[in-house]
Amino acid sequence: MRRTNCDRGGTSMTSDHSQRASRPVEAAPGLLVHPTTDRRLASEHWLLSTLPALLRHRARLEWKQHHVAMMPLGTLFSAVRIPSRLVVALAGSSEADCLDAFLAEALGGGPVISDPRFSRLYALVPARMSATLHQVADTWRALEVECLGRGSYLGVPRLDAVPREHAFACYWSVPMDSAAMLCSPLTVARLIAAGKHCLAMEPEA
Repeated sequence: MRRTNCDRGGTSMTSDHSQRASRPVEAAPGLLVHPTTDRRLASEHWLLSTLPALLRHRARLEWKQHHVAMMPLGTLFSAVRIPSRLVVALAGSSEADCLDAFLAEALGGGPVISDPRFSRLYALVPARMSATLHQVADTWRALEVECLGRGSYLGVPRLDAVPREHAFACYWSVPMDSAAMLCSPLTVARLIAAGKHCLAMEPEA
């Protein structure tokens, strides 16, 4: 796992997700379609499909009013909870922009939710995590790492709650670029192992 430092004095290494596929394309004569908007709508529908049809409208209202909606895990996706200090140790910075950029690179653009109030990150992974990952995660419980699957719920921010909008209490540290595009569990495990090693190497206060 490569350690990356953020340039505090000038240009940061923040990925500008807002510029990806920002040009509208002509799908038919006289009709312009914005690829980013299409992907966002597809991702929104995919997330909402974890809920019964009767609850999807309520989730949309929660997104509109509170910016976060509770969604069940273990159906379409699960999550690995990671304490922010593990990523801070790897990135060499506690600045949000630097951590967001580091995670985007380290996890290959896989979606990550940040909850800065509790200094936690949630890497979204496929619903069925291997038994091996669960076993390894059990050894990381002292670090407050946990695999969250069926029977758990996660507060999922609306898709426009992104790094440059830190006014949201909970936001997408790495935005969901496309529906069903998730983090690799193996890559997440390697990141956690590297963060644990970095913490162990830090001098005691």
